[in-house]
Amino acid sequence: MQDPTPDQQQEQTNIGTYDGGFERGSQVHFTPEKIAQHRQLDDDFERAGPSKHWSLSNFDIGRPLGKGHFGKVYLARVRSRTDPFILVLKCLTKDEIITKQVQTQVRREIEVMQTLRHPNIIRLYGWFHDSERIFLMLELAGKGELFKQLAKKGKFSEKRSSQYIRQVASGLAYLHSNDIIHRDIKPENLLLGMNGEIKIGDFGWSVYSPAENSQRTLAGTLSYTSPEMVLGQPYGKAIDIWALGVLTYELTCGEEPFGADTSGGPRLVHQRICRCDLKFPPFLSSDAKEFIRSLLRFKPEERLPLDQVDQQPWILKHL
Repeated sequence: MQDPTPDQQQEQTNIGTYDGGFERGSQVHFTPEKIAQHRQLDDDFERAGPSKHWSLSNFDIGRPLGKGHFGKVYLARVRSRTDPFILVLKCLTKDEIITKQVQTQVRREIEVMQTLRHPNIIRLYGWFHDSERIFLMLELAGKGELFKQLAKKGKFSEKRSSQYIRQVASGLAYLHSNDIIHRDIKPENLLLGMNGEIKIGDFGWSVYSPAENSQRTLAGTLSYTSPEMVLGQPYGKAIDIWALGVLTYELTCGEEPFGADTSGGPRLVHQRICRCDLKFPPFLSSDAKEFIRSLLRFKPEERLPLDQVDQQPWILKHL
């Protein structure tokens, strides 16, 4: 693991009380089939390069931070007199990974994240595993999920929204420069650092894609899906630009642009997406509307390039 940034070198040592969650439910009845599956998983994940010198004994475990789709997340402090910094430990049980058939997603998340170094992307310091569990050592985003803040507020001011969007665009531009498509940008996958800065997280759907328009897998979240993905066409990095437009709308308007009555099902949502059927509330500024329209274009090549986001009037107005 490389040295942490100053944000992680915290003086505070109160990490709360551990509830024993890593141990609960971790016992597996090892049948011959289960043993073979675990061996295969271990072989696959060893190629992703675990941090050999780390184990659970290197940490003081604190309070739980939540539970993901297939993992438990805890605050933790490295046991070190010289560098007792605080981070997040995410625990994934191998049995659950196998049962839910998410081996590829988890391995991809690890392989992608351990190469990334950007102020608007959650840092993976390292990872390790034992016979039953995989542990990811993640940067602490001290102010939590953007989604929770949005749910509490309903919507954000245009100034606050534009600052967040500029940072997400910067993180995405970095990913794209490294031929990585995130494929699941949404408020739930954005975190806030101690200074309120955006941190892109959750790379379970991300993919390394050096060839443009070479992807076909349906991925991500329905309401954030781009037209080309809806239509089953080959797609590339521009799907993240589309998602940035949906995110901008949701932050400023308090709802998703293509959300539909659930009785209509996904078909109605898909129809609105493919028509780029945008309806703006009256309180939204003309600059914000124009910015959103520039991202939510049907043709991927017509969407605003990420390196031009910070030059747009709506962004410049709120710097």
